[in-house]
Amino acid sequence: MDDHLTTDFNEACFLVDLSNVVRDRRLGEPGARSLRRLRLLVDAAKELARDPDVKLYLVADRSLRHGGRREFSDLGDIRQLGSWVRRGLVEELPDADDRLLELCELTGIPVITGDRFRGARGERPWLQGNTDDFLEPLPGPGGTVRLAPVDMGLAHASAISMKLEEDVLKKQGLLDTHRRPRFDVVSRNWRCEERRCTLYDTTKGSAALLPRMRGTAPTCEMHGGVLVDDGPRTATVQLKLLLDGELKARFTLENGTTVPVGRAPGPGGIALHGLVPPGRTTGLSRVHLTLRISDGLVHVLDRSSYGTTRLRSTAGRGGPGRWRGLGAAEERFGGGDELLLVEGVVLARSGRRFPTELAQEWQRRRPLPPGAAEVTRMH
Repeated sequence: MDDHLTTDFNEACFLVDLSNVVRDRRLGEPGARSLRRLRLLVDAAKELARDPDVKLYLVADRSLRHGGRREFSDLGDIRQLGSWVRRGLVEELPDADDRLLELCELTGIPVITGDRFRGARGERPWLQGNTDDFLEPLPGPGGTVRLAPVDMGLAHASAISMKLEEDVLKKQGLLDTHRRPRFDVVSRNWRCEERRCTLYDTTKGSAALLPRMRGTAPTCEMHGGVLVDDGPRTATVQLKLLLDGELKARFTLENGTTVPVGRAPGPGGIALHGLVPPGRTTGLSRVHLTLRISDGLVHVLDRSSYGTTRLRSTAGRGGPGRWRGLGAAEERFGGGDELLLVEGVVLARSGRRFPTELAQEWQRRRPLPPGAAEVTRMH
């Protein structure tokens, strides 16, 4: 189990509302609280991410461990939780909800929870109608757990206004005097001088987590100290090569690069020869497509011989969308998107978003019009 827990946002595929999961009596285990539910959740996350090494970032209410010891059917669960907290594998807080939503907004990592966060809609209007950022653990066949995308629905829309949305961004100090995102902050790496802090450890790669601005100083979310400028942030993106749905390889691309992908694209490219069986390479061009990473955004250009590359989004509530052909110009290759090169051979983007993508998303979001309905969709 420990191998699937991480303190590194670069590795984390999902954020987990641990208290909600451990207390969910629907999930495969009798009793009020059980860590076995987390083990079932790990299996579901492996299947959804198509990654046997999937990593989870856990956030828990302090009351989970201290407020209901008698509710655990296995006292070993309490000792295990304590060990994880001491080792930093569980972030334990008086109230986990605000932290989970904060991390989701800052990193773009989806949250696994059964909570609808209705009480947070006023402060966080991006929850309204959200269909992309939340997964609910549900009972599956044979005592298993499955993860289903959640439509957060609409709630308290009349209380939401442009001023409230601006206040949410202002709370992080990430708006300048013209109410534009602070690119001078998001374009830099930040390091915490607390030696044990892993939130801003750039030796592990370019983390998407951004600091909270207090006054003019970027500060550590966990320790509260002023962060040190650690140089320009090199945006990275992770890609996965899937063959008939199975993970075959991972690739990491850096900002400012243009990378050809194909059967044998040459130096600096992603060569699929040797990764895709010879019998499956029919229709795969020497240079099948080109990926360009600029300002943290990924663009794809179809260069296949017959224009055969297809694109779809997998982030919607109803699951993967329909495959569609690419045009003659570059197109955005966003988080959660997939490219079909030839039958059964898919290049998938991680659901992670770059800081520049997050800033653009903040600018795009707008509150709902007054008078919108209460929660209309729940699952």
